[in-house]
Amino acid sequence: MCTSASRATSAERPATAGRSFRTEGELRDGTAATLRALPYDDPLAQYLVEAVQQEYVQRYGGRDAAVVDPAEFLPPRGIFLVVEVDGVPAGCGAWRALPSGAAEIKRVYVEPAFRRRGVARLVVAALEEGAAAAGHRQVVLNSGREQPEALTLYAALGYRPVPGYGVYACAPDAVFLGRSLTTASEQEEPSWAS
Repeated sequence: MCTSASRATSAERPATAGRSFRTEGELRDGTAATLRALPYDDPLAQYLVEAVQQEYVQRYGGRDAAVVDPAEFLPPRGIFLVVEVDGVPAGCGAWRALPSGAAEIKRVYVEPAFRRRGVARLVVAALEEGAAAAGHRQVVLNSGREQPEALTLYAALGYRPVPGYGVYACAPDAVFLGRSLTTASEQEEPSWAS
């Protein structure tokens, strides 16, 4: 059955990372990268979102039809991350809470000059960590057959097929993936193990 999930409500779990979120990571070649949270409607975020949309136009012939509300990507309901290398925007990614309790990963994008260096892997890891810290036990996403590099990355990260949802639930070329997360409380060692 093809049905669309409604958007998250204000009753979602609290997120631990707010707009002040900032962390460092390392790319495959040893280059330092900085991830920081921005509002979805920030000019830099919008520049990267438009780049994602243009990628969809090139690959699929049109923009993403999924409606997003910038507020969905503000804590506690989600987050939008930008990754920069030497102060240059290299990519982005976001998650938002779904009514099902899962976190949906959206807008993972890497600028062409930074591809194949581990930027997307770094972004997805930070998104998963943030979603788990916010109490989400599962992340889901949708991609498409015209994004083979993304599908390869998600498979390598342990993503598996999940039922379709949202505006593309019945689209024949849409690919829906998800994976379970370990929450912070599940990562703690039991007291009897010490």
